[in-house]
Amino acid sequence: MSPIRPEKRTPRPLTSLALTPRAPAPLAVLLCSLGAALAALALPALLGSTLSRLVAGGPVPWTGIRLCLVLTAAEVLLDAAVAALGGAASATRTARLRGLLLGRVLAAAPDDRDLPRPGDLATRLTANTAEAATVPVTLASAVPAVLLPLGGLAGVLLTDLWTGLALLAGFPAVAVLLRVFTTGTAEAGARYQHTQAVLASRLTEVLEGAETVRAAGTARREFARVTAPLAELAAHGRTTWLLYGRAAGRAGVLLPLLTVLVLAVAGLRLAAGALDVGALVAVTRYTALAVGIGTVTGALGALARGRAAAGRLTPLLALCAPPSGSAPLPPGGGALTLRGVGLRREGADVLCGIDLDVAAGEYLAVVGRSGAGKSHLVAVAGGLVVPSAGRVLLDGADLRDLDPGALRRAAAYAFERPVLFGDTIGDALAFGAARADGATVRAGARGAAAHAFVRALPDGYATPADAAPLSGGEHQRLGLARAFAHQGRLLVLDDATSALDTLTEREVHRHVARLPVTRLHVTHRPAVAARADRVLWLDAGRVRGCGPHAELWHDPAYHEVFTGGPAARPAGADQGGLAC
Repeated sequence: MSPIRPEKRTPRPLTSLALTPRAPAPLAVLLCSLGAALAALALPALLGSTLSRLVAGGPVPWTGIRLCLVLTAAEVLLDAAVAALGGAASATRTARLRGLLLGRVLAAAPDDRDLPRPGDLATRLTANTAEAATVPVTLASAVPAVLLPLGGLAGVLLTDLWTGLALLAGFPAVAVLLRVFTTGTAEAGARYQHTQAVLASRLTEVLEGAETVRAAGTARREFARVTAPLAELAAHGRTTWLLYGRAAGRAGVLLPLLTVLVLAVAGLRLAAGALDVGALVAVTRYTALAVGIGTVTGALGALARGRAAAGRLTPLLALCAPPSGSAPLPPGGGALTLRGVGLRREGADVLCGIDLDVAAGEYLAVVGRSGAGKSHLVAVAGGLVVPSAGRVLLDGADLRDLDPGALRRAAAYAFERPVLFGDTIGDALAFGAARADGATVRAGARGAAAHAFVRALPDGYATPADAAPLSGGEHQRLGLARAFAHQGRLLVLDDATSALDTLTEREVHRHVARLPVTRLHVTHRPAVAARADRVLWLDAGRVRGCGPHAELWHDPAYHEVFTGGPAARPAGADQGGLAC
């Protein structure tokens, strides 16, 4: 069959996700910003005309004075509204965007090749999301920020043409300054975010392997490796601030000179009688608006950083869930069938032409050297991973046609390094179970030989999960207890007893042997394989052998799977492996 991996969805532009009827805040920010900008642009003209009337004598122009007060108050209130609405809108959008991205990540296949590494992923979902979420509000407030300088220029030109031409002469230099600043800020911001992700990824790796680092005595070396990107991060940060500093310095020289030039021309025009005092005040105010590009540079910098962050979030938006159907699971006891199953990862075949029949209620051990494809096989068999080729059937139903909820209720998993979800130990053991009552949870814990040590915790099953002092073996037993409490028809144990001592493992396997479900158990221990009904022996992604452990034991190459030794060429490698 042809590969069935789904096509990636085309993500919507990040800036469009908040500009919807459900999120009108950016529109409100835009309207308030425009109102404040219009008030700021109208005030100099009104102030100038009112002052001209006062200087000319006659009655006090109370109407003009009142309008000036109204415009000033409107500008202040609208700016305050922009700050309040903008902060609330950015926070709301950040929450929405994080929820959307987290949903895409959780819906994707567990081994999706487009998923970033954990540290990088955490950086994208936190810092990058917050920066990208400000783009609509920043864009809404940037439009009026650009309107003020342009309106100031127009105001000077309308008040006095020659003074306006003097101001216009300096605008090309201002435009070049803004362009250089924006380009440099975007590049520096993208490099900073990339280095930040590298640092987070390395830190996550070391935290996950802290015990290995301590045991190997390599703490100093790992500390140096993790903190090595700090120098690069600091360099990118300094570059950003240097860009700000250079832009501010050049603006600090250019804009005052431009202001002096404009006021000098305006003064000459006043001396020539072409301007009156009110017009001079209006020109002064409009010039201040025209050269006030500080808000523009701030908005451009924020947009550049937000755009770089949005670029890092776009791959997450393209993630999609594996294809699934809506058919209910048919009656049955968990009979499993694989036909021609293949799986490719990073251009290489990790499973090749697997044909497998597992009877309902059978206990199948899966063995093989490291990298033989054991975990990939059980992940495909349980529907966690979509195969690149072939079909997987559970009780005669193709997994692609089944409702995802029905499939998840049918299959339970226990992993070598389980992650416990929930506020308490009891919640963690009930996670994902169709029946989450206390009796079911305790039965699962007894089967995993975990009930005794859970009862010994300060609050028993009500002990907070993050406060329970658990050893590696106890942690693994809780993962087994959660799988046993699931009560489906297919149980997948992916090296889930590797941290147990011999006596505890034997007790757990007695319980596994009594379960009335189909069991797939990835293991590296011959004692576990001996207790299974059959053993599936994988080598280089192909079936090397299949049968009872006692029969396979006669093959010296099978011994070496458990004892270590030279790897032999898989039987049937050229033909795609054996059927089982």
